[in-house]
Amino acid sequence: MALVALAAAGLAAWQVYELRSGAIEIREEVAQRLAASDSALAEARGSARQQQESIASLQGKIGALEAHVAATEGQAAALENLYQEFSRTRDDRIVAETEQAIGIAAQQLQLAGNPEAALIALQGAEARLAAQDRGQFQALRRALVRDIERLQTAPQVDVPGIALRLEMLLERVDTLPLAFAGQLDDPAAARNAGASAPEGASTEPSVIDFITGLARDIWREMLTLVRIERLDQSEPVLLAPAQSTYLRENLKIRLLTARLALLARDGRTFAADLAQAQGWIERFFDQRDPAVQETLAELAALQALPVKVEQPTPTESLGALRMLQARSAESRRPINGAPAPAGGAASGARRSHDEAVSAPTIPSPPAPPAREQGPGAGER
Repeated sequence: MALVALAAAGLAAWQVYELRSGAIEIREEVAQRLAASDSALAEARGSARQQQESIASLQGKIGALEAHVAATEGQAAALENLYQEFSRTRDDRIVAETEQAIGIAAQQLQLAGNPEAALIALQGAEARLAAQDRGQFQALRRALVRDIERLQTAPQVDVPGIALRLEMLLERVDTLPLAFAGQLDDPAAARNAGASAPEGASTEPSVIDFITGLARDIWREMLTLVRIERLDQSEPVLLAPAQSTYLRENLKIRLLTARLALLARDGRTFAADLAQAQGWIERFFDQRDPAVQETLAELAALQALPVKVEQPTPTESLGALRMLQARSAESRRPINGAPAPAGGAASGARRSHDEAVSAPTIPSPPAPPAREQGPGAGER
């Protein structure tokens, strides 16, 4: 029994020793693992801090990207509105130019009576509409073409030709002879000039020839003592040299005012100035001169010419233009009374763009604690 007890005590002591040595090993292993866990925890905290910093920077970048996206959307809406406004503005500009051209044509026809300028204005408006090639302008183009054809077939006044004829009369005024400066007819000289020696007569001087010549001279002197004139005609007006100059200048002024009346399409003033000029020429100038007679005939022919001709007005083009403007106003009318001004969208887009540009310059907020970033960052 003692041996058995001793063996049991030894076995128990050995087991206690084994347990103690195992506990020591376990304690050392636990200490090593705790040290490793502490180092791993420190590393995990460092990596978590780095992740928080990276998450904070990513949040700043995401905010800037969201601002850029909002600015891009605003710019896209603003560009869309601007494009629509630009398309409408271009049509409005074309319509306004056409309206101005038609107004100029109507003014030239009604006020100045200048069909050439009116025709040029209408043709320019039609050419601009043809360059656009829009379906909405077809009715206006047809009206313009009809007005142009009607204006081309209307009777025209040869203003340049009449002005050239007046210019020729102006140049001829200084060469026209006055009535009091004309020489009287000498019937005796005409008879002497018409008389000729008979054929076969002798050219030798003789007493008979001398007596005949002496008698002819005496008779010629007697004829100069008596002058026969018609009393039913007025005597030519005697004018001083200065008055003659004033007469010619006044005659030129009358012709110049007649030309101005021609350019202004004032037929009454044109005819009155020409009639006054014709009366002065008949009274103060020598009507026996061919140049004076030609001038009087030219003045009479010019008075018979029509200066102002009634021209057709572009009423059809005006009607088509008013109809096009009414349709444009109806198409721009807002639906359900909710207008969408383009200025607000453009200003909003401009404001969003400014915010987007200035967003990256704002400093990032400090990183929140780790416990606040877990689910929120993942969901972000």
